[in-house]
Amino acid sequence: MTTAPLSLEHLIRPSSLSTGKAPVIFLLHGYGSNEEDLFSFASELPEEHTIISVRAPYTLQPFGHAWYAINFDAMQGKWSDDEEAKESREKIVAFIDEACTTYDLDTENITLIGFSQGTILSYAVALSYPQKIKRVVGLSGYINENILVDTYAQNDYSALKIYASHGQVDQVIPPEWAQRIPGFLKQLNIDHIYEEFPVGHGVAPQNFYSFRKWLLENS
Repeated sequence: MTTAPLSLEHLIRPSSLSTGKAPVIFLLHGYGSNEEDLFSFASELPEEHTIISVRAPYTLQPFGHAWYAINFDAMQGKWSDDEEAKESREKIVAFIDEACTTYDLDTENITLIGFSQGTILSYAVALSYPQKIKRVVGLSGYINENILVDTYAQNDYSALKIYASHGQVDQVIPPEWAQRIPGFLKQLNIDHIYEEFPVGHGVAPQNFYSFRKWLLENS
């Protein structure tokens, strides 16, 4: 399917359904990558879903893209631009609405799959606007409470389901950051699964098959 000129660059794999509005999975890549990265998953994901892999809005030199800046300061260490992350949160929400209208997709059946920085944004979108998102698969990321809407604790999360996973030897995002996810989600009464795998900052084959199984069971 030819992509339409929407607010964010993207790749699309159409649904196998010939009638009705298709469910949709949005793929959000990590820092320094692009929309082609997670799109490699598309052929292995449920065929009735339309798959849309989104390019982050900020360009990195000499190549790659980011959802927000990560600054490296000799005195402060590594820190994230939370204001830019909030802007990307809103850009993703707007893009989801655009894409669902343009491609005639089922707004009641939206899944986000993120990796690393894309996971952080997936959590930010779903926890800020749970009425829009049905499922999240969060790979190698964490929940940054600072980029959620201020009133997130008052949201209704009864329809949201989350699968989270992390590498036990991840040297980019410390496992202990991800290990806070279950407690955070439990406080909000969100249906969730958390798993760890003996890998670094990446998605092991067993991790992929595990979240795909979860998707099929929770479709």
